[in-house]
Amino acid sequence: MKKWDYSKRRSPGRPPTAAAVKALILRMAAENRRRGPRRIQGELTRLGHKISASTVWNILNRAGIDPAPRRSGRTWKQLLTAQAERIVAVDFLHVDTVNLTRLHALIMLEHGSRRAHLLGVTANPTGPWTS
Repeated sequence: MKKWDYSKRRSPGRPPTAAAVKALILRMAAENRRRGPRRIQGELTRLGHKISASTVWNILNRAGIDPAPRRSGRTWKQLLTAQAERIVAVDFLHVDTVNLTRLHALIMLEHGSRRAHLLGVTANPTGPWTS
């Protein structure tokens, strides 16, 4: 007795991604170069396509598109190094003395020269004193 089965029609593994979905992924990547595979996958989910971020990454990779393009600008470290001369930090703190009195100090730190400047010290800080 012969049984009916579909084993000859089935290929092993997952079914291939539809060509229309691949074209949509490539179009989304081309229109906005800052989108990564996770964001494209989220947009496709909103459109009703069930696809994983790793599949999107594979499609972009096979098409020769860098899935996470590097920005041509400076890195964060390079930006801070270039702007260090212009960056200052201001801190308002208190110090308890030996006589058990509290003094308030306003200190400014220059990042470029790494110098600390004491802007003022008072026992009773007021609004105009701090500004």
